[in-house]
Amino acid sequence: MKIKYIVYTLLILGIGGFVAYRITQNNSEKDKNSNKGGEKKQSVGVSGIVLQPREFADNLSLSGSIEANEQIDLRSEVSGIVESINFKEGSSVTKGQILFKVNDMELRAQLAQVKTAQNLSSENERRAKLLLQKEAISQEEYDIASADFLSAKAQAQLIQAQLAKATVRAPFSGKIGLRYISQGTYVTPTTLIAKLVNTNQLKITFSIPEKYASQMKVNNTLTFTTAGSKEKYTAKIYALEPEIEVATRTLKLRAIAQNPEEKLFPGTFANVTLPLEKLSDALLVPT
Repeated sequence: MKIKYIVYTLLILGIGGFVAYRITQNNSEKDKNSNKGGEKKQSVGVSGIVLQPREFADNLSLSGSIEANEQIDLRSEVSGIVESINFKEGSSVTKGQILFKVNDMELRAQLAQVKTAQNLSSENERRAKLLLQKEAISQEEYDIASADFLSAKAQAQLIQAQLAKATVRAPFSGKIGLRYISQGTYVTPTTLIAKLVNTNQLKITFSIPEKYASQMKVNNTLTFTTAGSKEKYTAKIYALEPEIEVATRTLKLRAIAQNPEEKLFPGTFANVTLPLEKLSDALLVPT
């Protein structure tokens, strides 16, 4: 009887211990779950800004080339020996200034000879006219005398024009480049004398994709920079090609820029920034 009592007692104690253990474990798991739930419910800080309408201009970045406003190769229109050179390499010249002269002694001699013939034919024509009025000669004889006079006059004018070409003047104001002749050089119309360039104004030539062609107008302004310099220059569009280039599907434009300090040089590469349409109330989101 006593042994049976002991067995029941141990059984009750075991069951009670097991129940107590399970209760303790359940409470522990609830605490863990409650902690995890607390972590998920933590608040996150968010910062924001108020967007204000601002003016926004869309720009197009392009490549262009800088060209001289005016540029020519100086050559002589007549053949001959260079008699004098009246400019210095790299110097500025004004329109109409004498640059060089070709020896014109032979032309002057020819002009003197023709002038003599012209004077004689003029006198013959005058006498023939008087004789015609007196019916001393025929109309045909007078016509021959008149034709001789007109021919001599035309020949004199031709030589005078050639004499004028022997003196070469600057067709516009600009800067003379390096010269390729010396005094005494025999030149022909194919001989390069020097280059004359006007750089007070410069042309910027560039092309844009065809989809922007409708936005381009004469007098639109743009900015550009050159290699090796961060300085920005302003130019104004003054001409557009009348058609799209089929091969590239682009429209060629040309702008003019002032260059009073001659900081820019023809032939330079230009980084062009061309403004497109402007939005007066755009909302710009910072990144």
